[in-house]
Amino acid sequence: MTSSVKCLTVVAALALVPLTLSVPAQADAARTGSGSHHRTAAAEVDCPDGYVCIYPEINFGGQPWVKRAVDGSVKDLPSAIRDRGSSIRNNSGRTARVYEKRDYAGRWVCVTKSGDSIHDLRGYNLNDTTRSLRINNNGCG
Repeated sequence: MTSSVKCLTVVAALALVPLTLSVPAQADAARTGSGSHHRTAAAEVDCPDGYVCIYPEINFGGQPWVKRAVDGSVKDLPSAIRDRGSSIRNNSGRTARVYEKRDYAGRWVCVTKSGDSIHDLRGYNLNDTTRSLRINNNGCG
């Protein structure tokens, strides 16, 4: 066999080998639902620095609605994410509270600053009930 044929044979054989990715423990915990708040290494769509991102699917799936934190709070989320949020990531230096009703009313959950996230809002009875977002300079308390 010539060297180019051997090379093609090896490449073809490698194409049949299943690809296994190593997933960091934090990302694995977020995917399996152990714990409530997680900072994960990977997401379907990354949330940019300085933004709060609300995702329409658990585990940061789907196209997120993104909000630049310095632009402030939103009394009534836009229809693209209103009553559809299932996970949230906060990559800003501020805290972010997502509420079940407009005008910051009803149940809420706070996501601390600097990369904290909640991979599944079902644990807070807020899945698909996101209605307003308050961005603060203070703690979650």
